[in-house]
Amino acid sequence: MLRYTAKQLANMAITLFAVSFLVFALNELSPGDVARKLLGAYATQSQVDILYKEMGLDRPLIVRYLEYMGNALAGDFGQSLVFRRPVSELLFDRLGNTMILAAISFAVIVPLSMLLGVLAGMRERSLFDRAISVFSSICASIPEFAMGVFLLAIFVVWLGMLPGVSPLRADSGWAVWMQFVLPVLVVTFYDAGYLISMIRSSMVEVMRSAYIRTATLKGMSFRGVVAKHALRNALITPFTVILLQLNYLVSGLVVVETLFAYPGFGRLMLEAALSKDIAVIEAGTLVAVSVTMLTQLFGDLGYMLLDPRIRV
Repeated sequence: MLRYTAKQLANMAITLFAVSFLVFALNELSPGDVARKLLGAYATQSQVDILYKEMGLDRPLIVRYLEYMGNALAGDFGQSLVFRRPVSELLFDRLGNTMILAAISFAVIVPLSMLLGVLAGMRERSLFDRAISVFSSICASIPEFAMGVFLLAIFVVWLGMLPGVSPLRADSGWAVWMQFVLPVLVVTFYDAGYLISMIRSSMVEVMRSAYIRTATLKGMSFRGVVAKHALRNALITPFTVILLQLNYLVSGLVVVETLFAYPGFGRLMLEAALSKDIAVIEAGTLVAVSVTMLTQLFGDLGYMLLDPRIRV
């Protein structure tokens, strides 16, 4: 397992350098836009050309890339053109907010999905199973923005119980913890619908296995069969998918964060893309790719721990 981990970490490093160069090259192919954005729309072309040279954008691409990666490895990702702040400081703040939202959502999604999925799979075709299947299908089929608007209409417009935005400020008139309720609900409903269906399908498949029937015929109680034989095997396949949800919860919450004005990483990347904030786009891409590869690595290692056959 150590050899596999070391190999995967080496592949991650190569992938990061390849992705970083590709993103850097695509963003830097039109460096004149950067100088123009700094000076404004009314700057003359001569002023743009002067700033273009002062920023060193007239140097070869590979030289600028090596300089950027050297600074990035030291924690310096440059200055944001839109927010007028160091990119590393900006990413740290926004990632922290997203991590809080992701941690709360993950702590709700995983136990809820496992509980409902396992209970539904234990009693295939029962009334409870059909109700859970309908619930998960509805949740998984409704887009995030539609779910968000629906919950806003109920809890904000109709009942007036919760705030409609989540700026994470105590001076907004609402307690900070209440500003998390609607974003967490949207993420939970949307993500849990898919996980419940997958865990339920895996549990149904395991409950139909021959070794489950054998254990039952030997006189083992139904609860013992589920706890000792079915549960672990049923969670092997969904385990990887559960860990991969971390990638979505960190870099895929663009819609939720934008809908509720939540100051998170996904909303930052959207604003950077719309404003052509190259430094933020480059650093954010590295973060998103790193999170994706790390979750895949942890998923593979967890899969190997749950299923000894994979190690062989």
